[in-house]
Amino acid sequence: MDITLWMGIGFILAAYSVIANDSIQTLGTFLAANKERFTWYQLWMAASAVTVATIVYGWYFYSGDIAYERLTQIPFQEIKWYHAMAPAVLLVLTRFGIPVSTTFLVLSAFASTVVLEKILVKSMVGYGIAAFSAYLIWVLLERWIDEKGSRPTPEHVKYWRVAQWVTSGGLLFAWLQHDLANIAVFLPRQLTFGHLLMVLVVCVGLLGYIFYIQGGKIQKVVLNKTGTRYVRSATFINIVYICVLFFFKELNNLPMSTTWVFVGLLAGRELAISTIMENYKFKYVFPIVAKDFSKMMLGLGVSVAIVLIIHNIIVPAGF
Repeated sequence: MDITLWMGIGFILAAYSVIANDSIQTLGTFLAANKERFTWYQLWMAASAVTVATIVYGWYFYSGDIAYERLTQIPFQEIKWYHAMAPAVLLVLTRFGIPVSTTFLVLSAFASTVVLEKILVKSMVGYGIAAFSAYLIWVLLERWIDEKGSRPTPEHVKYWRVAQWVTSGGLLFAWLQHDLANIAVFLPRQLTFGHLLMVLVVCVGLLGYIFYIQGGKIQKVVLNKTGTRYVRSATFINIVYICVLFFFKELNNLPMSTTWVFVGLLAGRELAISTIMENYKFKYVFPIVAKDFSKMMLGLGVSVAIVLIIHNIIVPAGF
């Protein structure tokens, strides 16, 4: 199948929007903890190696389906101009540093209301499980880890750095298995080798740009959280996030919002830290958590609006 004009435009916009908005979930702590020690292109090459391996793995073992069968309930359809509208809106929101759900915004233009409802429920459960798990884990960890008062020795830091690189690679792999669906939805479900090369070139190139600009404005979502610049804390964030994503990957083949899971994880972690630390009270945490949650609701509202406009105005009118 040839790539049509709107298919190509939608794919490029979706790829940029997904990588610019959602990649911070996996690469944000990686950037924050390593940007002073490594150059941006060293970090880019490491992330690109994992990205290429993940996409090629899915293409080879899932018969050309780089979405890892996440789109089985969203069949391929002819790409129209309004399909490209969703990632374009996401692109605008990303420029303002708003961590909205790429899954809702992009897939809302393709999915039926029934499927979108299932995706929403799965994402809400993911947010709750991530927040609850992070709270319990960090209530225990904060009694042991004090990044400001009890830093690891220089000898131990190198081991933590290796652990953080390994877990970051594992997290990027787990995350791509979910979020590649938001890019692949614009493409045929079984890609040819030529299509695969196109996807690899675009994704690696966009990753390079994101590393060059140090994550952009959306990186603030990570940087304004306690201790995310430290390799030890970043490692534990990666491990918890990997476990949650793996659980939901095995649960069923529906897509879900990894943004909601990530924000839930950070919220639970911040609440746990405020529970333990005497000088970091809930009144300081609540505005941070509420701000991120309100941005998620903004993205959900825009997604619902897109669904209503497409199914009730554009399609019936035959535009």
